[in-house]
This record gives sequence, C-alpha cells and structure tokens, in this order.
Amino acid sequence: MNHPFKPTLLAVLIASSIGLVACQPASDKTADTQAAGAQPAATAAEAKTFIDNASKEMAALLIEANRADWIASNFITEDTEALSAAVNEKMTSTVVRLANEAARFNTITVDADTRRQLDKLKLALTLAAPKDQAKTAELAEIVAKLNAMYGKGKYCKADGSCMALGDMSSVMASSRSYDEQLEMWKGWHDTAAPMRPLYMRQVELANEGARELGYADTGALWRSKYDMEADAFAVELDKQWTEVKPLYEALHCHVRAKLSEKYGADKVPLDKPIPAHLLGNMWAQSWENIYDLVAPENSDPGYDVTKLLADKGYDELKMVKGAEGFFTSLGFAPLPETFWTRSLFVKPRDRDVVCHASAWDLDAKDDVRIKMCIQRTGEEFSVIHHELGHNFYQRAYKDQPVFYQDSANDGFHEAIGDTIALSVTPKYLKQIGLLEQVPDESKDIGLLMKKALEKVAFLPFSLLVDQWRWQVFSGQVQPEQYNQAWWQLREKYQGVSAPVARSEADFDPGAKYHVPGNTPYTRYFLAALLQFQFHKSLCEIAKDDGPIHRCSIYNSKEAGTALNKMLEMGASKPWQEAIGGLTGTPAMDSKAMLDYFAPLKAYLDEQNKGRNCGW
Repeated sequence: MNHPFKPTLLAVLIASSIGLVACQPASDKTADTQAAGAQPAATAAEAKTFIDNASKEMAALLIEANRADWIASNFITEDTEALSAAVNEKMTSTVVRLANEAARFNTITVDADTRRQLDKLKLALTLAAPKDQAKTAELAEIVAKLNAMYGKGKYCKADGSCMALGDMSSVMASSRSYDEQLEMWKGWHDTAAPMRPLYMRQVELANEGARELGYADTGALWRSKYDMEADAFAVELDKQWTEVKPLYEALHCHVRAKLSEKYGADKVPLDKPIPAHLLGNMWAQSWENIYDLVAPENSDPGYDVTKLLADKGYDELKMVKGAEGFFTSLGFAPLPETFWTRSLFVKPRDRDVVCHASAWDLDAKDDVRIKMCIQRTGEEFSVIHHELGHNFYQRAYKDQPVFYQDSANDGFHEAIGDTIALSVTPKYLKQIGLLEQVPDESKDIGLLMKKALEKVAFLPFSLLVDQWRWQVFSGQVQPEQYNQAWWQLREKYQGVSAPVARSEADFDPGAKYHVPGNTPYTRYFLAALLQFQFHKSLCEIAKDDGPIHRCSIYNSKEAGTALNKMLEMGASKPWQEAIGGLTGTPAMDSKAMLDYFAPLKAYLDEQNKGRNCGW
C-alpha cells in the first residue's frame, strides 16, 4: 500500500517538507508599491507572460532535480545526497520566489486557464511561512529537525542493543506474542515524545503564514487544493466515511473476536476497542499481516501466484514485460526503449540503493522509469502493475502545461495505480497463461478477506490523521490536548486503543512519518475509495458483467480509451470533471467499494451473529 511515485513538476514540492512560501497578501503589496510609486498595477497580459516564463523555468529545473534525485536513490553516497539536497534547495527557493511573484496577480482579472495555473503554483507548497524572514528561517529549521528526529528514531533495549523502525515493523508483522508486540509498539512510539515542543511551534508559524495568504489556518489551506470550498470538502469526506463505516465495523467485529480467541478476552475484551499493537502494523493502519488469524476456513484459492511465476519461468524482467502487456492490451503505446535501459529492476550487488518501489518521470516527456528491487512473488507482480499505472498516467499528461502535469487531485495518482492492480484477478492470470483454471466463487471469500484487511481496514486511519491535524491547526485542539485528542480520534474512527496508558508527555501522532514530515494524508482516503469507483466504471465499459471483484479490464480497448481520456487531462480541470468523464458522475461514490466487498460483508454478518459489535 502507498507505493510512492516520483511526481512530476510541482507535485514534487507538495511532498517536500521544506516547501515554505512567505507571501504578502495582495492588498498589502498593492498598497506598498502604490505608496512607493515603484511599479504600476499588474495586467492580465503580464500574468500570462509570467506563467509562460515560470513554466519554462520550472520545466528545466525539475529535470535537473529529478536526475539528481534518481542518482541519489540509486547510488547512495554522501556526495549524491549533497547534490540532491543542493538542487532541491534551489528548486524550493525558486518556487518560493515564483509564488511571491504570482501573488501580484491575486486581484487581477485573468482568463480561467491562467488563473488556474497561478493557483496551482501558489498551492504547490505545503507550509506557508510568515513573511518575517526570521520566522521563515525558524520554520525551515524546525521542519528539518522534525524530519531528522523521525529518521534517526531507534528503540534501545536495556542490554544496549538498538532497533530501527524497519526491524520493529518486521517483528510487529510476524510475532504472535502479546508482550513482544507491545514492546515494539511502545519502543517506537516513545521515540516521538521529544518532537512535541517543536511541532507546537511549527503549527504557530505555519498558521501565521497561512493567515497572511488569506486562509483561516494551515488546514484550510490544505483543504483548498480540492476545487471546492474547504469546509464543503470536509463535509464530503464525512459523508463518504458514513457510507463505508458499516463495512468497516463488520470487519472490526470479526477481527476482534478472532484476536480475543488468540490472546484471551482479558487482553482483547469483546466490547472495547482493539489494543493497537495486535493488528500486525505499527500504526494499526492495515491488518493484512494477521490474515492467518482471521482467515475463513477452506479459503485457500488452490493456487500460489509466486509458484505459478516460477513454474512459467518468470524472472524480474519478464514480470515487468507482463505488466506492460496489460497496458498495451488496453491500447496504450508500449513503453519507450529508455524505460528498459534506465529503470532499476534488481537490487545491485555492488552498492546500496533505495529499494522501496517507486515510479519516476524524469523529463515530463517519455523518460519514465520504475525503481524496484523486485522479488519474484505474486505480491510484487501486483505492485509492478501498480507502479506502471503511475508511469502511464505520467506519460498521458506529458503534453499539458507544466503546472497541470500532475493528477487531477492528489488522491488520483495512487488511485490509478491501485485501480490497475485490482484487475490482477484469477481471470486475468488465466488470460495471460499463468493459471490453468479460475477457482469457483466459493474461494472468493479468502481473497476478499485478505484485500479487506489491507484496504477496508485502512479507511478510518487514512481519514483521522488529517482530522487531527485540521483540529490542531484550527485551535480546536490545543497543545495540552494533543495526545488525548489523537487517541479519541483513533477510538472514534478505528475502534483501536493505546495498549498502555499514554499522557501528554507523549506525542504519539509524531510516530507516524506523515505528521513530522508534513505530508497531507487525506489523499490516501480519496485513493482508497476512488480506485473501486474507477474499477467498477471501467468494468462496465469493458462489458464485464460478472461480480466486480472478479473483473479484469485486460484486453478491453474501450476501457483503455476511457481511462486514457481521463489521464490525459492531468490537473488541467477540476477533479470533478475528470471523474465525471469516466464514471458519468462528478462526485465520489463509495457504493463501488461496497459492491466489491458485498460477498465478504454477507460472510462477516453471518460470522458476527450473536457477537457484541461496536466499541
């Protein structure tokens, strides 16, 4: 889940924790310049010229930055890290300068396209620094410190041995010892406590900058990126959650009962939230690692994709070629030769590389690549389809202006990758010759359970992270309530609780990277819902009238044409138009997810009869 891609153009700065912009409000700048007689009022023609020049400058700079980042990820040395840091600092300062210049046109009447590009530029950065230079410097320093604190976090035992997050996460995934999982959970969460005072100050500074830009607070700024009123967007999220909540509650009830059988009702009471350390994941955000504890009886589908790949002689390159074949079957042009010569598919023996799967677009034209240390497993076969989904999206919008070379909203890119992966079904495996026979529908419950532990379990967590931040930014949650409010939201949305007593001396939100890293999280909630809506619409276009969870759009040129039409739009139009073109409705619709998991919901309801659900 959340396999990242290397974004094109300004999207790279949305994820950058050092993306700070200090702008004077338009009215202040106008007053200042008029008083000084320094320059005449801006014009619409000047705005268009500014956007044209800014586009050229950013296009050139982003190629430089992407190349430096690629080298830094594939040849990890102090020198490559320094080169990457230098060019990213240069890029950040350039966007800060351009955003300040763009603010000059805030009150000028311009055509809709120019206004949208100006807005995309100004909203590209995550934190708005105050115009006071000393405060801007202070905020940048805090951002860097928080990132470093997270990256250096370790749990050291009494014997002096220390464990990093990756090691602890592996234990959490595989251990079935209540106490060992608790030790890992507490060990990691305790590392975040020193972040609290820095985070408090960061909120103050970022809010000051947001207000200077005309936003109520930083949360309102973030919500303004979605082509609708900030408060209306928050209401829409709540509406979607309300619709999928019964499915989550049914899954929660069944999982809690199985965990209670495993660990005892004294440790997992059947009428209370689930202790957060027992779900196989450090943040209890996805639960697929405990599938063995909750799997339905006789749910083995009768095949193992990892074994099938080995039996058919699939090596790493053939796995990627197979995934490319999925897209060419839809009518997309094959990947360019440079993709095959410049991508990283196998972990090199002679150097360290960043192995986490990612998709890259280096030049906003045709230089797309993936970077993976591919393992010959069924899971990785799916991941490759996901990553190529990003690449084909990147290539589809390459002809858009530079500020539109991104997905329709920040949830779309992940949603597209996951949409493609949803088509890696037994039917598809049979079509490409990996599987001899598609199992009958009696085997679907196990497959759906495994997918629900990943995707349905993730929904409330993907929503609450920003719910907490928005309340912090708005002042609804004060610093002395940080941890209390975090766990109130965890219990309200997820039905999970801290496994040991926590206090305001702790800062458990900081144990999740995206909080100290200032990465908005609502994108993952959007992606989790949109992928099923996209998948269902594409299945209908492909005229696959079977159950949605069994559908694959492989070989459907009609589905490929509809998909490509949406991808080509990039960020040029509001996301509601992008989704409307594919699905026929300009709104998100959770019903597709409910339809997908309908057989599992019926199974869960049967299992939960007589159980006390809820918390």
